[in-house]
Amino acid sequence: MVAITDSLVRLGLTARDKEDAIRQAAAILAGEGSVDPAYGDSMLARERQVPTYLGSGIAIPHGLRGDAGMVRRTAVAVAQFPDGVDWGDGQTVHLAIGIAAQSDEHVQVLAALTGVLQEPELAEALGRTRDKGDILRALGGAAAPAAPSAPAVMPDGYDHRLPAEITGHAGLHARPATAFATLARSFAAEILVGHGGKLANGKSMAALLTLGAERGTVLEIGARGPDGAQAVRALADAVASGLGDADEPEPPAPEARAAAAVPYRGAVRRGVPASPGLAIARTHRLRHAAPAALEEAPAGDPAEEAKRLEAALARAHEELRALQAEVSARSGSKQAAIFLAHQEMVDDPELVGAARARVAQGLSASAAWRAVTDARAREMESLSDKLLAERGRDVRDVGARVVRILSGAPEAPGIVLPEHPVILLAEDLAPSDTAGLDVKRVLGLATALGGPNSHTAILARALGLPAVAGLGEAILQIPDGTEAVLDGDGGVLLPEPDEHDRALAGAARTERQAADAEARAAAYRPAFTRDNHRLETVANIGTPAEAAAAVQAGAEGVGLLRTEFLFLDRDSAPDEEEQFQALHAMTEALRGLPLIVRTLDIGGDKELPYLRLPREDNPFLGIRGLRLCLQRPDLFGPQLRAIARAARAAPAGAVKVMFPMVASVEEYREGRAALEAVRAELGAPPMEVGIMVEVPSVATMADVLAREVDFFSVGTNDLTQYVLAMDRMHPALATRADGLHPAVLRLIGQVVKAAHAEGKWVGVCGNLAAERAACAILVGLGVDELSVSPPSVPELKARIRGLRLADARRLAERALACGTAAEVRALS
Repeated sequence: MVAITDSLVRLGLTARDKEDAIRQAAAILAGEGSVDPAYGDSMLARERQVPTYLGSGIAIPHGLRGDAGMVRRTAVAVAQFPDGVDWGDGQTVHLAIGIAAQSDEHVQVLAALTGVLQEPELAEALGRTRDKGDILRALGGAAAPAAPSAPAVMPDGYDHRLPAEITGHAGLHARPATAFATLARSFAAEILVGHGGKLANGKSMAALLTLGAERGTVLEIGARGPDGAQAVRALADAVASGLGDADEPEPPAPEARAAAAVPYRGAVRRGVPASPGLAIARTHRLRHAAPAALEEAPAGDPAEEAKRLEAALARAHEELRALQAEVSARSGSKQAAIFLAHQEMVDDPELVGAARARVAQGLSASAAWRAVTDARAREMESLSDKLLAERGRDVRDVGARVVRILSGAPEAPGIVLPEHPVILLAEDLAPSDTAGLDVKRVLGLATALGGPNSHTAILARALGLPAVAGLGEAILQIPDGTEAVLDGDGGVLLPEPDEHDRALAGAARTERQAADAEARAAAYRPAFTRDNHRLETVANIGTPAEAAAAVQAGAEGVGLLRTEFLFLDRDSAPDEEEQFQALHAMTEALRGLPLIVRTLDIGGDKELPYLRLPREDNPFLGIRGLRLCLQRPDLFGPQLRAIARAARAAPAGAVKVMFPMVASVEEYREGRAALEAVRAELGAPPMEVGIMVEVPSVATMADVLAREVDFFSVGTNDLTQYVLAMDRMHPALATRADGLHPAVLRLIGQVVKAAHAEGKWVGVCGNLAAERAACAILVGLGVDELSVSPPSVPELKARIRGLRLADARRLAERALACGTAAEVRALS
């Protein structure tokens, strides 16, 4: 906690006015080497933003949050003005307590002052005493930390307070804590969260995790500042709505099925089922290719070490953003949110502030970062809630990433694997390790630690890898190359199976493979409703490899190819030839099935650093999608040429083009004219050209556009956020940005009606297409095509086969008559 020392207490001062008093407090701090001389200007700027008068003649001037770099070490100065200083609004200050803190450490001083402020006579006496010891004893005593079992005491000044009950299915774990901290940082007010005798900085995800708040517990949210009332209301509402976690639990972890358990005779190692499936392979213990230069470098100049830390944190953030995009494309945005939480840790004000403070005290950047992340990880690992305790592994993962960058290693050390397939044994795996696994060489995961709800288990399920957790440290003694059976359903690892057990495992694996094959075989049949209405079922893909996966999953083509994969994670744009080769590989894999190529959709939430696009205050309403392409012919031209060449080499009609983020007829005409010019130049065949319906203007003008476009594809993700004016990534609004809102459904119905009147077809390629509750409604609205991720195709087809068109139409009519998304969902 923040200490008040004798050398930082000055008695009997006088001041002309409030500015003079604040500058004197800053001078005390600067004179002791705690802050830069310019810190007084920062304190005055903070005072203009948020008055620091607490009451009983006490004020606590401190600097702007953005000027934490001026703080060399945490300190508190007490400037006493016995004659008083006019603080404005009729307030007179006798004690100005100047605070220099890297993050929100001054909160501890607020807590220390609570007792003083509740005793006006004591506060008055401290304002006139001639004994520094009186001040040190009063503030030091009040600052003693509460016993762990005591309820959290919200400091005075945090006048805006509301309770909020945790409704999320797993408590305040990483994702909801990230959502809370992100929302909290959108307010200027200082925010505290109390629970279980602890207070946490509401803008620090890592601090929130240490509260150990489980489902059903009540948080106290307090705020201090000009928008404090709005902040606590918004945060309480967000907590009540689940912070994006209440209505969308993680896919359930598999449970051991005793009745169906394989009756192995050998000595099985029993753990916890973490991901279903069965693997038979040789074991291999996890080892990284550790870089040679990981030895701790001696600390240099604190200013230089601080710069190194900032650069490493920025680099880690970029790496994690790229990893999030990669996992999102491969496994879905739900799983990728793990790495959004990791980005939050890299930006966490308490972790970063504590590391900066240690650097200022003389530690190297890597030693400082390792110290604060290790301490935070240990604190989390000590929590009684197992799910929250497991998140300590995420803190260690982020800590190791930043330390690795500081060591000078260009990239994370890879996992060393033999050439043959293996069952990977590990104490535990970091989420970034799991996300980067080669699933052709790693057939299953067996960990000594962890549980079914760890991020590693969640990623293993997304990757389709059998996994067993909590097997105990003894598995790490199993020699590499030992044949083993890993049964993710039964939660067992069986090393060295005999012939009997090997045969049992082989039979079980064959049976499961046969069941999967049967499901896949059914997926190849067209999807007809029970009354013989056909619906096209196609796939959304983002890489060439997914084209073949889409065919194998039973997709009848590709309804959306996200061409951004060619432009991301590189230093320059791909040339025409590279783009053509990728598109040609996809048309070859699809064997004549349609490929709808969406032209480059950059902007909004997707950035390409090498384009050096100007910063926009609201990029979602700025230059993105087709608008960007029309402004950048150096990007658009090569892509259109590559598409035309791919169409020329593919079966007739196989390649179609779709423009994203079209908002007007003029934009569509300009885009189509550019494509037609390239097509004519290259002698490519005519191509169907459609647009994505993502903004309300296109939906309302669909009758006009239907005369010119060849098809529509509704991007429900963006359409929903633009119709409802709710950012679908906003932590408090994301769960309310629901594609089943009647306003969104009405626009989809309007587009279908306009398109069918002109003989054109309509697809849906947004997340709504894969929602179980949405399928029948979309069919009833008359949508002709649904496009989903390849793994979702078989289930979608089965769902369609269980419908009757007449029933779906009646359901859609009822949905359109509803007033809310909740009412629509209640229909199913």
